[in-house]
Amino acid sequence: MRLFAALRPPLDVLDHLEQTLQTVSPPWLGAGPPPLRWVAPEQRHVTLAFYGEVPDGALEDLAGALTAVGGEYEPLRLQLAGAGIFSRATLWVGVRALDDDAALVRLMADCGAAAEGVSHLEPRDRHRAHLTVARLSARQHREEADRRRRSRRGEVPRAPSVDLPALAHALSLYRGPEWEAGEIELVQSHLGAGRGGGPHHEVVATLPLGR
Repeated sequence: MRLFAALRPPLDVLDHLEQTLQTVSPPWLGAGPPPLRWVAPEQRHVTLAFYGEVPDGALEDLAGALTAVGGEYEPLRLQLAGAGIFSRATLWVGVRALDDDAALVRLMADCGAAAEGVSHLEPRDRHRAHLTVARLSARQHREEADRRRRSRRGEVPRAPSVDLPALAHALSLYRGPEWEAGEIELVQSHLGAGRGGGPHHEVVATLPLGR
């Protein structure tokens, strides 16, 4: 099973974000698939830890370990805020804990450590909670690589089909509604089973925050 732990914003928070994204996203009028693949609103989440492929029989142990982690934290008051880009290809919106920002970082670290002996992946050293909203298409990846090669050769590259830095800048002052995160979701990712060939996420366990 391909698993990760996540916090999921409520529908009103996701709807507020979607309305904002629609105001800054330029319509695609060109031929072929659009250069930017938007994550479906129902698939948007805040990843706490990614575990990769985990044996089916280890699900109960991992859920138990995450239950213990959740018991050490009170529910978190969160807000989507700001935006940025990872690896020149992924557009994200930031997440901040309003009462104790370090608590969210600690929760991510503890969720990663909960998979010791279960996951073959080393826990990621996460310091920035975020929600991924879009990724460049494979075609756009190739075009971006070609633009960089042309630029290094001193040639004038073509203008990009989509300007990710401009989108991140437009979202940099974004502030979404506050919400209280009261549970961790343990999610199975089915690659290629979702909309447009993307992953489909299935919640396999819901684990409360709070003693």
